[in-house]
Amino acid sequence: MIAFISRLFTLFFILMSATFGLLVAIWGNPDEKTWEPLWQQYYDDIPFGGIIILSLFVLSLLIASWISMTARAREAQATRLVKQLIEPDFELPNKQALPKSLKKAIAQTSELIDTQRKSLQRLSNERAEANDKIIQERIIAERQRLARELHDSVSQQLFAASMLLSALTENDENAASLKQVEKIVQQAQLEMRALLLHLRPVALHNKTLAQGLEELIIELQQKVYFHIDYELEEMALTKAEEDHLFRIAQEALSNTLRHAKASEVELLLVARDDLAILRIQDNGLGFDVEADKSTSYGLQNIAERAVEIGCTYKIVSVPDEGTIVEVKIPLQKEEEHDDSSANSG
Repeated sequence: MIAFISRLFTLFFILMSATFGLLVAIWGNPDEKTWEPLWQQYYDDIPFGGIIILSLFVLSLLIASWISMTARAREAQATRLVKQLIEPDFELPNKQALPKSLKKAIAQTSELIDTQRKSLQRLSNERAEANDKIIQERIIAERQRLARELHDSVSQQLFAASMLLSALTENDENAASLKQVEKIVQQAQLEMRALLLHLRPVALHNKTLAQGLEELIIELQQKVYFHIDYELEEMALTKAEEDHLFRIAQEALSNTLRHAKASEVELLLVARDDLAILRIQDNGLGFDVEADKSTSYGLQNIAERAVEIGCTYKIVSVPDEGTIVEVKIPLQKEEEHDDSSANSG
């Protein structure tokens, strides 16, 4: 608003100065006799000078409004483009009505983001290939952590179930207790299966991501209560990308198993428009993403792994409707993939 008022009065001053100069050129230097029509001649009870001033003010208002609307439209357009810069498939449209300097800045920013994304992917891939011993140590530490979790969660629930079963032999009112035992045991089984998902090795051991996911799904289908639909496509990914995407899928399926109470799960790994897309969707309980995002270890783990390999991710959940976890990563062109393989060799 302040900028608009400043622009309005600046334009009004410029137009007044130009009009004064024009009157000087026509009537000569100001004097009372020559310039008398400005205040002596009236049109609809308004002096001629007042009409000139009012007309100049209205003209200034129209020009200032037009400039402000144009500036806001360009600012909104530029803001929209800047927000789109983080998308892996962003391309600056050729027909955008933007100043050349802004187009050049956006193009340079887009190129910088793309370069940083590729650099991050390359560093992640190099680290994944170079740190096999560290990965093995982490696997051992992860298994130890999970063993503690199994003891603290599942073992406690099974102990509670055994206590209730012991009480059944001494109490004739068994129906309610049996239902409670059944729920505890079922929850313990879900906790066990979810935790055991993390005991799988991080590396795919010479399997592609699609092969590793298919093996994981087939194994899960034999043990879980919900149905898993899946579509898996083979695609060229680096070792780091495959490992991280596999762990993201594990984390999402583990969250579904432990918390969602879903009856259907869909897992997609497809290549579309030079992007590899991994999507896990369930029809479970859902949750409030904004409330749980800062506290959920699983969601933080997914976000960290996605950022580490330079891809975009989104987690959408609606209470009582379900949850979608989606990760998109640019596919490397064949020549780039070949070059990186040659360099690593």
